[in-house]
Amino acid sequence: MITLQEIQQNIAEAIRTSGMTQSALAKKLGVSQQTVSHYVKGDKLPAPDTLANLCRILDADANDILGLR
Repeated sequence: MITLQEIQQNIAEAIRTSGMTQSALAKKLGVSQQTVSHYVKGDKLPAPDTLANLCRILDADANDILGLR
């Protein structure tokens, strides 16, 4: 079973790997830096459209983020 913590870790790793700051990612996503911080901490998940955009911006595979591989 996939947990919220695993998804959070995958999002955090994708951000680290990209070299992009949370602030820069937030601007590109059109959300606040605090919202991106919530994704990284596992307090909340991005909406499906935001997750798709996050994957596109970070050049990350959604299956990897969601732990489906």
